[in-house]
Amino acid sequence: MTSTAGSAGPTGATTPPPSERRGPGRLRRFTRAERWVHRSTAWLMMTCVVTAAFLYVPQLAELVGRRYLVVTVHEWSGILIPVPFLAGLVSRAFRKDLERLNRFIPEDREWLRAVRKRWAWPGARPAGKFNAGQKLYAAWIAGAVLVMVATGLLMWFTGLAPIVWRTSATFIHDWLALAIGIVLFGHIGMAFNDPQARRGMRTGEVERDWAEREHPLWKDGDPPEE
Repeated sequence: MTSTAGSAGPTGATTPPPSERRGPGRLRRFTRAERWVHRSTAWLMMTCVVTAAFLYVPQLAELVGRRYLVVTVHEWSGILIPVPFLAGLVSRAFRKDLERLNRFIPEDREWLRAVRKRWAWPGARPAGKFNAGQKLYAAWIAGAVLVMVATGLLMWFTGLAPIVWRTSATFIHDWLALAIGIVLFGHIGMAFNDPQARRGMRTGEVERDWAEREHPLWKDGDPPEE
């Protein structure tokens, strides 16, 4: 006896939930775990940036007034930034994408050369699942977060180091925070100019023609979610 699609019969295949169905002409780009890591990290970083602005810009500080509360939110959101990343290591898909981001291939140099010379025709910027720009951004932001956490701890726990270290940590923390804010808003701006990239992070799927145009070396998509 056979059963129809979606039934729980012995020989029938169950229909996957809508979140796991792949539409025609689409490729799976990110799993639920990867999207969770990205969203959680994004919210924590934006909280850090916004609270930092209210701490360092007098006009904004006057609007809130409760400096101790803002400092507390800023400190804990900063400490928690690495947590989504560490939790995401449980996911095989996340670890695989980390390998991709950490590996530069010969085509990445060609991609950077094309960007520098503003080549825009199809195939002029070869890229796998992640292009060279995304790899550089990921490496830079990961290093910046580590420095920010380390300097933030020196500023938070004043007994950890002598005053000259804390003064240096404050200088680095403040100026690196400004650089992170600029780079982060640039990242957001580029995302708003690419609806398919946003869709990949929102739903996990992208259109096949977009993938073939922007990431020609990555065409088959990722396997179903684990």
